[in-house]
Parts: sequence; structure tokens; C-alpha cells
Amino acid sequence: MKTIPFYKMEATGNDFVVVDNRRKIVLNPAKFAREACDRCAGIGADGVLLIENSRAADFKMRIINADGSEAEMCGNGSRCAGLFARTVLKKPAKLSVETLAGMIRLEVKKNTVRAGLSAPRDFRDRFSLEVEGKTYPCYFINTGVPHTVLFVDGFDGFSPEFLGEKIRFHKEFAPKGTNVNFVRKDPGNSIYVRTYERGVGMTRACGTGVTASAIISAIASGYRSPVTVGTLGGELKVGFGLNETTVSEVTLEGKAVTVFKGEFFVNHK
Repeated sequence: MKTIPFYKMEATGNDFVVVDNRRKIVLNPAKFAREACDRCAGIGADGVLLIENSRAADFKMRIINADGSEAEMCGNGSRCAGLFARTVLKKPAKLSVETLAGMIRLEVKKNTVRAGLSAPRDFRDRFSLEVEGKTYPCYFINTGVPHTVLFVDGFDGFSPEFLGEKIRFHKEFAPKGTNVNFVRKDPGNSIYVRTYERGVGMTRACGTGVTASAIISAIASGYRSPVTVGTLGGELKVGFGLNETTVSEVTLEGKAVTVFKGEFFVNHK
């Protein structure tokens, strides 16, 4: 029976199955992700990170969601990939990474990884979205993947999963859909974020979602860089330059951890 060696890694509660795929040992990424990410019959993860060869960067990163769909980018995933490249592949501490969303840069200092992300695009200022007969004020920005941001007073008696799913599949964002972030403004220059991700559902954290939420908080509510962002999985810092609605020099920083390594029996069911 064929086995695939892997590392299980997590960054602020976002967990991934990381595979050195430079020799193309994963032939069907979508099928492998669905099997490996199953939390009962598989390893269990939000997604799979395939580390592949690149002619333009130190390595190429592919992100396959738990449902088998491929994402353009993943902030927390990129930080896990950086730690993997540094500790397992013995790459330098400063790395360039090729993704479907463009080139990003990583800096690894022990278990802290800072990602320099591509400039956001497609910003939409406050607009109204109707869901189940109710109207919600929203913002939108693409930080490598599409993100809708809603400000909320809190999470008591509120189901981000229900509303997140409705907005993720809303016709406004068809056909690709959107990730959905619910942002609570906290004291100081800090926010707290819950994210519903395409292809995954509710997650403990989302790097590109945290980044989108921090930038929207700056544009809409005057937050200053760097913004401290709390999530169920821990704390992140988002840095950026901002000139009205033009954003540059975006960074995402936080911890990344190797949890365990092993071999996965493909088609074991």
C-alpha cells in the first residue's frame, strides 16, 4: 500500500498537512486532501500544503482545502510552509514563495514567521448585502483570496457559522464565492476576528482573513498599523502602509508550530 510522508503543522489554530511534493508523490491533490483532512478517518486538518519546485522562488506552495478545492493563497498556511522549508528542507531564514496569488516573502525566526503578502486589491467600501430578509453592512477586499468583512458588537447569541455560510455562497460573490470575517472592535489598537473560510467552514484563525479585517478596520475605523488581532487560535499582528484606501507593504506575523510527522496510507479505506 502506498504511503505519503507528511508533517502536521499549525499556525494560530489553522492546521495543515504539509507534504514535500517536489517529486510529485501526490498525484491527485484534491482526492488526497479530502482523505487526509478528514478528522475522523484521516489525519485531520483545514487543508493540505504541497511544497513544490519553483523556477522563480525558493519553492512553490499549493493550498488544497479540506473539500479538495484549491485556494490561491493562505496566510497562515504560508507561515507553516516557511517553517517547514526552514526546518525540514534547510532553506534560508528569508524565503521567496510562489503562489497562485503571486510572490510572497517569508522570514523565519525560530517559531515566529512573518509573511510579506502581496498588495490587496478589489476594495469595496461599505455596501449592503441582503441575507434571509435582513440587510447587513459589509466591506470587501482581496488579500490574495476574496474576503468580506462585517463588524459585529459581539458573539453572544450570534451564529457566525450560519451567516458565514449564507454570505460565502451569496450570488453577489458568484461564481468563486467569498471568505467571511466577523470583526469585533476591542480596546486599544486591537480587534477580534472569526472567519468562515471557503472549502473549510469556521476556522480557529485565517491569515488572509485577519489581514483583510485589520486593513478594513484601518480604512473604516481609523486603526493604525500594526493592528493586533485576536482569534480562537491565538494572536497575530498585521502591518501595512495606508494612503487613503491604497494599501502597501502588508505583513502578517505570528507563531507556527510543527505538531508531529508520519506516513499516511493512501486509499486506506
